[in-house]
Amino acid sequence: MIALSKKGSCSSQFCLALCAFGVALLRDVSQAVPMDDQDYYLQEISNRDHYYSFPYPGEEFFPFTEQPGEEGPIRAAETEEHSRFKPSRKELKAKKSNKKGKSILETPPDCPPLGLETLKITDFQLHASTAKRYGLGAHRGRLNIQAGVNENDFYDGAWCAGRNDPYQWIEVDARRLTKFTGVITQGRNSLWSSNWVTSYRVLVSNDSHAWTAVRNESGDVIFEGNSEKEIPVLNMLPEPLVARYIRINPRSWFQEGSICMRLEILGCPLPDPNNYYHRRNEMTTTDNLDFKHHNYKEMRQLMKTVNKMCPNITRIYNIGKSNQGLKLYAVEISDNPGEHEVGEPEFRYIAGAHGNEVLGRELILLLMQFMCQEYLAGNPRIVHLIEDTRIHLLPSVNPDGYDKAYKAGSELGGWSLGRWTQDGIDINNNFPDLNSLLWESEDQKKSKRKVPNHHIPIPDWYLSENATVAVETRAIIAWMEKIPFVLGGNLQGGELVVAYPYDMVRSMWKTQDYTPTPDDHVFRWLAYSYASTHRLMTDARRRACHTEDFQKEDGTVNGASWHTVAGSINDFSYLHTNCFELSIYVGCDKYPHESELPEEWENNRESLIVFMEQVHRGIKGIVKDAHGKGIPNAVISVEGVNHDIRTGADGDYWRLLNPGEYVVAVKAEGYTTATKTCEVGYDMGATQCDFTISKTNLSRIKEIMKKFGKQPISLSIRRLRQRARQWRQQR
Repeated sequence: MIALSKKGSCSSQFCLALCAFGVALLRDVSQAVPMDDQDYYLQEISNRDHYYSFPYPGEEFFPFTEQPGEEGPIRAAETEEHSRFKPSRKELKAKKSNKKGKSILETPPDCPPLGLETLKITDFQLHASTAKRYGLGAHRGRLNIQAGVNENDFYDGAWCAGRNDPYQWIEVDARRLTKFTGVITQGRNSLWSSNWVTSYRVLVSNDSHAWTAVRNESGDVIFEGNSEKEIPVLNMLPEPLVARYIRINPRSWFQEGSICMRLEILGCPLPDPNNYYHRRNEMTTTDNLDFKHHNYKEMRQLMKTVNKMCPNITRIYNIGKSNQGLKLYAVEISDNPGEHEVGEPEFRYIAGAHGNEVLGRELILLLMQFMCQEYLAGNPRIVHLIEDTRIHLLPSVNPDGYDKAYKAGSELGGWSLGRWTQDGIDINNNFPDLNSLLWESEDQKKSKRKVPNHHIPIPDWYLSENATVAVETRAIIAWMEKIPFVLGGNLQGGELVVAYPYDMVRSMWKTQDYTPTPDDHVFRWLAYSYASTHRLMTDARRRACHTEDFQKEDGTVNGASWHTVAGSINDFSYLHTNCFELSIYVGCDKYPHESELPEEWENNRESLIVFMEQVHRGIKGIVKDAHGKGIPNAVISVEGVNHDIRTGADGDYWRLLNPGEYVVAVKAEGYTTATKTCEVGYDMGATQCDFTISKTNLSRIKEIMKKFGKQPISLSIRRLRQRARQWRQQR
């Protein structure tokens, strides 16, 4: 017996030694390999199971521990314990002497969202008791997530429990100790069904096994949920709670529906002195910029500040007013602000056509600050860009809509509050439909009404006062017609992709179909230039924002192949002006929390600059007459491309083209046609391709006759008069 006992003891010691060696080996491997390079499932296991295996050296704060309390019903799926947190000695000491300082439990003015909507919380950090099917799993329980049109098994609009009973839950693993302060909930995004939770409990845990419910004097707190499926509802916890895991337990739901939720958690991550926790792709910025959300007054003041810092290269102006009388302010950045310089291309960024898509607005405000600072610092890249380009930045096209979203706040506006103008118009799709005019003319070759392939005039019905056109839209059109823009980007939100025209399908029987412009290759390059330099758009590991995975096209998409839209700003700009315009969707979250702005700036900064630089790609030049005077409104045609452009008031032009050799023709009324071969290289900088054209003989005769007060008579009329005279003489 003694021998057996010794043998058992030895065997136990050997097993313990092996386990210790295994843990040490796992620890060494995890420390030796950067977290970004480790297998993602290994990260999940190590982060979840061994969080407390590494002590905090020199840190007096310890994780809160649960005390035994009133136990709820025991189930195979989970064990819940109603208990209270026991504060550490440091916190008790801090609470007694809190006259000068603040307790660690004191809630700051705004604990930010953990990042369910922005995707900082990964799918692996979301768990649920059950799910109705994969497309309604825990990974879909994110605030404002949108369902696919078909609401299929992969992309649906919420987490939905597999059963309707009070034992269901959805859980978030913060992967570090976090001070939880609030919960925001929505129902299921769906066109066909109505599902939402009307009340719920909140529980927290340090190990995902023993759970503590949020309580007050009368017992577990039952929080009021939603009364419909789209408007977010915020509930603040009575007291902030520190834990790693948080769980939402629905207690009641819409009677004619089922348990479905979308949510966001508010919380402040606690200090991590061991740097054990590592957020994937976490990014900070070194730029000294004003990272905050600016209301209308603050936006105007920021523009004044930039203008005061850089008065020689900036100018503030407005292009019109909104429905509520707010001026649509823009900032011009140029070495000679206020006037067009011959040979210098004009570029524009606009944002806020949808008032609730706030990230683009703030990125433009950050961009104008950055360019001013870098110009003063002598950054050669920025100095060169400003000296060779006239840049226009219009941060808020729909200030009325923004005001609605701003009052609700970054997490409580839902998906659409503030999207439309005050009179309910979507500015982005409020432009004249010129596509249909062009395609009808091309399809009916014998039609008497011929439509040019460029500078298509606006239909008369659109110009009438009774037309449903927003005042903001009319202001933008007048601005586009006044300034000879070459390239533009309109910043939008809710996705991570760059969309290029056409945005409207050619076939009336389809809702999605790749519909290229004659300049499709140029547009695809322009889109890729932004997407490829963005930190996340072309990242193959990135999760899709909602339902569409744009990785197959490297973060770009043809607008019509995504969803058809008539009267988009991109199509109108291409068919009515010389400007090539693209829609740039800069983030999954339309209205990110203020704390996210530095990282969003880093995500987009390089892309914003690179895209502006593309205005110098292709050919440029001046079309002159024999006396060296610029010829306005001359047509520039490129062989093989069924889309022309026109010269500006001074005879200068810019034609965006990819590298290659092109046969370029120029024609103008009263002038002979000239042709030249122009080569576009791979280096940045447009190829100079000037033209000098002379007047036709008929044009010269007309000028001579006009000079002497006479008009040339056509030969046919002269012959008719001569025959009439002869006929009268014969009578």
